[in-house]
Amino acid sequence: MKLPGPDHPITITANPKRVRVTADGVVIAETTHALTLKEASYPAVQYIPRQDANMALLARTERTTHCPYKGDANYFSIKANGKTLDNAIWTYETPFPAMTEITGHLAFYPDKVKIEEVA
Repeated sequence: MKLPGPDHPITITANPKRVRVTADGVVIAETTHALTLKEASYPAVQYIPRQDANMALLARTERTTHCPYKGDANYFSIKANGKTLDNAIWTYETPFPAMTEITGHLAFYPDKVKIEEVA
């Protein structure tokens, strides 16, 4: 486990805007409680609370990955409009202590879904 610091900063802040995630025109998640995670020089990621996602459209996969800063990630595919977007979502169900704010949240690959801030 590595801790965020000056060499690898990670910040988590509440996003004051409404965030909507769609796949092929189907709303997968919509929330006013997104968290914006900024990590080092990577693009910012919106983490959406699970309760604001349509979990009926998601299917857990066997994929797992490990981040030395956040912990072990699990994945979901999206099933919408007769299509499956494999491993389009990741989640840290038991993140490392420094990242507990993202527990119970989902993050979406922007090349697989449309993520937008709406009025």
